[in-house]
Amino acid sequence: MNLYIGNLDYAINEEQLQKLFEPFGEVTSAKIITDKFTGRPKGFGFVEMADDAEGKAAIAALNGKTIN
Repeated sequence: MNLYIGNLDYAINEEQLQKLFEPFGEVTSAKIITDKFTGRPKGFGFVEMADDAEGKAAIAALNGKTIN
């Protein structure tokens, strides 16, 4: 399951994003989208989880939560 993660703090990195989702299951990948010219984060990213049920559990637990 591929999850869109929006409104991310610009200071969060991919490792932190992955660790945030790991308690809910296997994280296949965590990617923060960056500006191609400046390299700065754009404030959103994607997390891919191995199982749909784990992805839904992560959504239920983290949707609307403030991180950092």
